Amino acid sequence: MSNSKFHLGYFTKFGAPAWGLDSEENKTIGADWSDGSYHIELARRLEAAKFDFILFEDTLTIAETYGSSMEMDLKHAVYSPKHDPMPLMALMAQATEHIGVIGTASTTAYPPFLLARLFSTLDSLSRGRVGWNVVTSSEKNMALNFGLDALPPHATRYEAADEYLELANKLWESWEEGALVADPETGVYVDHNKVHTVDFEGKFHKSRGPLNTVRSPQVKPVICQAGASSRGRAFAAKYAEVIVGLAADGVEEMKAFRDDVRARMVGYGRNPDDCKIVYLTPVHFTGPAVKPRAHSDAAFEYSIVMAATAMDVDFSKYDLDGPVDQSMEAGGHTSAMDYIKGQGLEGKTLRQALDFGNNTSGLDLSGAPEVIAEQMVDAMNEVGGDGFLIEGAGLASHLGTLTDELIPALQRAGAVRDQYKGDTLRNVLHEF
Repeated sequence: MSNSKFHLGYFTKFGAPAWGLDSEENKTIGADWSDGSYHIELARRLEAAKFDFILFEDTLTIAETYGSSMEMDLKHAVYSPKHDPMPLMALMAQATEHIGVIGTASTTAYPPFLLARLFSTLDSLSRGRVGWNVVTSSEKNMALNFGLDALPPHATRYEAADEYLELANKLWESWEEGALVADPETGVYVDHNKVHTVDFEGKFHKSRGPLNTVRSPQVKPVICQAGASSRGRAFAAKYAEVIVGLAADGVEEMKAFRDDVRARMVGYGRNPDDCKIVYLTPVHFTGPAVKPRAHSDAAFEYSIVMAATAMDVDFSKYDLDGPVDQSMEAGGHTSAMDYIKGQGLEGKTLRQALDFGNNTSGLDLSGAPEVIAEQMVDAMNEVGGDGFLIEGAGLASHLGTLTDELIPALQRAGAVRDQYKGDTLRNVLHEF
């Protein structure tokens, strides 16, 4: 039995859901993704299973870091093609009543006023069920797509993001509560005394304000962050209401991450219980009714495209079957490179370190649904954390096993909710 309830999110993308990692006979699942119907149905099914939220990754380029070519990304539909998540979040919210939708958007790409206005609108359209996964972007081609010659250095991106959040919060607060009066007797729709400019001028960003949208149900979106580097953790501790950690290194590392982030939150004068820490983890269903996903060259190519893009390192230039070159430097996610180097110090080849899909170290959630449910409960009881973010890659053909078998097993253990109580995403996250 669970010591206490924990939260559940589902991590996915707005592209082909089954092409890259599923078996040949299942690759056509979600073939209608481009008209939004697959993701609308996904949201309905996850809501029926009482998930807290769906979190959508996003990138702003076709990946070509590996081998200096777009071939592998497009062949396996790793990062591309995909839709812009924002319009689809609105569609999914309109088709559901309770589940939250968290979209990734880059502080390097969006002007602050545009992003603040966009999320304010989405929050109103969803009746208060949106979140923003804050990223600074790590792909050099993203910079080229937006007219930049190069991405700013890692530390500079976070410094600019810090200022960005300060400005965005001021914009969301630029309409006071009660500004919208809509009084037929006086003929006043909005009380102008309750709408204010922000007159913000910083090192990186500048905006007069105010927003020209109404004050939304949550006022601002739920802030989510997944930075694992020291700078990323500091940023998350200062602003985030949902923090994504990695479960790949097992319970001890999960506990260490949680303790570190919560201590940082205290340093910022925040109550650590105001933030939910969820751990990104794949689940692998096995059993008589489940056909296991065999190891394949395609699965490895999928993994290496993801890794090369995330870290901005062309791994085709290295001997995959040799030791991990400890002099490699990441232009993107530095924490991911630290993980790869750590795997190398443990004696793994570069190929083994990059083969994420077959890495069974750490928290290995595999087996029949009842077995996985027990593993999840035991991990949360030991970590004392707040829940899991289920990795949706490769789960398209097993979605029914997830929603109709694993979740009921967790509900029977008293580990997750069997009904919603909160009326906004923020309230749902704070039900327990």
